[in-house]
Formats: sequence, structure tokens, C-alpha cells
Amino acid sequence: MNDTAPTPVPSPAAADLVSGGGGAVSTVRSTPTPAKRLRPRGGAWLATVPLLVFFAIGFGLPAVAIAIGAFTTSDDSPGGGGTFTLDNITGSVQGAYWTALLGSLKLAALTALIGTIVGLPLAQAIATSRFRLVREFVRSGSGVLANFGGVPLAFMFVATLGNAGEVTQKLDLTKDGWSLYSFTGLSVVYLYFLIPLMILTITPALEGLRAQWREAAANNGATTLQYWRHVGLPILLPSLLGGYVLLFGSAFAAYATAAAMVGASVPLISLQISNALSGNVLVGQGNLALALGLDMIVVAVLVMAIYLPLQRRSAKWLS
Repeated sequence: MNDTAPTPVPSPAAADLVSGGGGAVSTVRSTPTPAKRLRPRGGAWLATVPLLVFFAIGFGLPAVAIAIGAFTTSDDSPGGGGTFTLDNITGSVQGAYWTALLGSLKLAALTALIGTIVGLPLAQAIATSRFRLVREFVRSGSGVLANFGGVPLAFMFVATLGNAGEVTQKLDLTKDGWSLYSFTGLSVVYLYFLIPLMILTITPALEGLRAQWREAAANNGATTLQYWRHVGLPILLPSLLGGYVLLFGSAFAAYATAAAMVGASVPLISLQISNALSGNVLVGQGNLALALGLDMIVVAVLVMAIYLPLQRRSAKWLS
């Protein structure tokens, strides 16, 4: 016979009773702890292996080879190849090569700025358009134009705005000093693909601006200009800067269009690399092209180092 009295089980009503005084005992119902979210284990990361292998072969090995060659002597040097030297690096930032590097930086900075200024209102017009067909058409067209370059683009502008181009002859542009084969002409050609690229870059950010922000500004008496000055542009600033950096990198690395259209009339670092690779350097400076390529890699790394944090910062607001 069991002499132990059974433990009474409180009813749900008693369990939920909470008393602030009077001697009543408060009983708190325990809340079950939610089960921990299970994370997948195993080889989920293996899906990234092909991409990492492709990146290592397509970008890693060439970058290492360029870095090694930029700091070693070439095979045609008097002392033989493979010897450590700084002559290639110092030579790449002197004379005509330094002028070409500054020319590429100037061209990229100017065209990226114009592309950002012109592309922002165009993207805003597209994002606020009521016609879905127009938005899809412009986006598709921008995607095509942003990737259209090289010899076909150069031929199109030569036939249109060249010295014997249709538009040049009809408007008599040469009388006003117009020349397609100059820094100004090359800038106009670059804008042909940079403005669509800016539209593709900034349109998602414009669509991320919430209507509640505009309504709240209007309810507080803010005008459209005040809304963009104090709300819209500060939120879009990281995306705008990121788009500018992306346009800068695209213009800085462009080669085929400039090579087919202006040749050596406009000093650019990409054209100097082509000349160095084709053997148009002094004896013993065969690795000078690798040093010039390393200069471009350094600029590209700096561009990405600026672009990625800006992209993450804009995603916090627009997510």
C-alpha cells in the first residue's frame, strides 16, 4: 500500500491566476522553449567549388603571373630573365605610360560622372512609368546597349559622327571644331554604353524607395524638391556612388572601342598595354606590359573596395 499522497494538478484557470496581494499564490505557466532551427550540414558548400575553381583559373593564375612578371626581368634583358627588379614598375608610372594612365583615369572619371547625372533622371522616369511594357522595353534595351561595344560600336559612330559621317556632313559639325577621334569624341562614344549601365544599376534602388516616405514628407509640408534633398537623395547616395564607381571601372577597362576608333591619338593605359604586348617597347622591357597590367589591377581592386561597402550600405535601406 502506497502512503504517498498524489500531487494535485492545478487546473488551467488556476495556472493562469495572477494576484497582486491578499495572500493568493501566483502560478506562472511555463512557456515551452522553441526548438532550435536546424542548419544544414554536410556538403552544401560544395556547390560553390566549380565557381571557385573557375575564378582561380580564370582570374587568380593570370593575376599571379602578372604580379610575378611585373617584378622580374624579361627574357630579352641583358642579364637574362627571372631576376627581381623594380624597373618595370617605375617605368610604368613615368613618361608616356604615366600620361596614358592619367588619361584613362580622366576619361573614366568624366564619363562616369556624366553617365550618373544623365542616367539618374532617366531611371527615375522609367521606375515611375505607369506603362509596364515601356519599363520592360527600356530595361531590355539598356541591357543590350550596356554590353554593346568594341569594333561594331566604333564603326557605328564613325559612320554617323566621323569626319565623313552622315550627321557630321548634314550639320557641318567639322566647322565648329568637332572631331570624333579626340578625347571629347571618345567620351561621347563611351556614354553610349555607360548611361544604359547606370539605368540598370540605379533603377532597383529607385524602385526600393517606399511610397510611405514620400507621403510622410508631404504630410509634413515638404515639397518635391525638399523630399529629394532631405530623404530621397540621402538614401540613394550609396547606390549613386556605387553606380558611379561601377561606371568608372567599366570605362577605365574599356579597350576595343578606343583601339578601333582613336588608336594612339588619345593616350590610354589599355592601348599602351596593347603596344607593349605587341613588342613596341625598348629592349629588355618586355615585362613592362605586365607592370602596366598590374597598375590596372590595383585600380580595379580599389574600385571594388569602394563599391562593395556602398552596395551593402544601400541594401540595408532598400531591403
